[in-house]
Amino acid sequence: MSVGERILSLFRLFLLFTVLVAVALISAITTIRLTIHGRQETMPNLVGRPMDAAQRIASGLGLEIKVEGRLFDAKYPPDQIVSQVPTPETRVKVGQHVHVLVSLGPPKVKIPNVVGSSSRAAQIAAIQRGLTVGDIVEIHGPGTQADQVLAQEPPASAVEIHSPALNLLVSLGAAPTAYECPSFVGHTLGEARSILGEYGLKVGPVQPIPKQDIPVYTILAQSPAPGSRIDADTVFVFQVVGPPPNPNPPNPNPAAPQTIPTAPPPTPPAPATPQSNH
Repeated sequence: MSVGERILSLFRLFLLFTVLVAVALISAITTIRLTIHGRQETMPNLVGRPMDAAQRIASGLGLEIKVEGRLFDAKYPPDQIVSQVPTPETRVKVGQHVHVLVSLGPPKVKIPNVVGSSSRAAQIAAIQRGLTVGDIVEIHGPGTQADQVLAQEPPASAVEIHSPALNLLVSLGAAPTAYECPSFVGHTLGEARSILGEYGLKVGPVQPIPKQDIPVYTILAQSPAPGSRIDADTVFVFQVVGPPPNPNPPNPNPAAPQTIPTAPPPTPPAPATPQSNH
């Protein structure tokens, strides 16, 4: 076989291989597209249908209904679907969730007025009226008692009620007095305890750290940091100079004691600038 015939034979084999690869690639792409589209369905309209009927329809299409909430609605009787996501006529994949809201029917309850009562009394009143307790938000309120209901949603005067939940805004009482944290670094632990005790503040764990040429119990670090906001519940943690790990025995004839300068007394805690609660 001549060289030319060999080259022509190789070219034919290469061309045949290329055609086979192209056919296989086109076939794979077509199969993937058919598989994807074959696992999709058109979303039916479930609004206005009873839950049991909607579940049968969804199950027949390989979909699953997920109830996101129940609300009062004068248009739809109880247990009928009020809204759905995805919307009707949307292409959805088999196995996808259908999120729905279900009607409780027209509202037949009267919202109680619980403003001014305790949160427990408000919850009992809501349950006795056939309502559920929704969100309870607690805030500090000047001139209010702790556990007192400050506001409610929906209000007692509400006519159109969409949710069976009663949401409450409850007071934590007046905000505690806040101070600006002073710096105790460089002062003794005794000085810090004395000043903090006058304001009813507490000292927590004290960590000794060996240091030379600094008097024992001198404060090296503190938490909270100077300048931060503190209140009556704040607990201070200090790092102080501790005794050396191998202290020398006392000298029976000590020389004149060397005066080590100390830092000026710390400034007592100053009242922090009041901030409005949001």
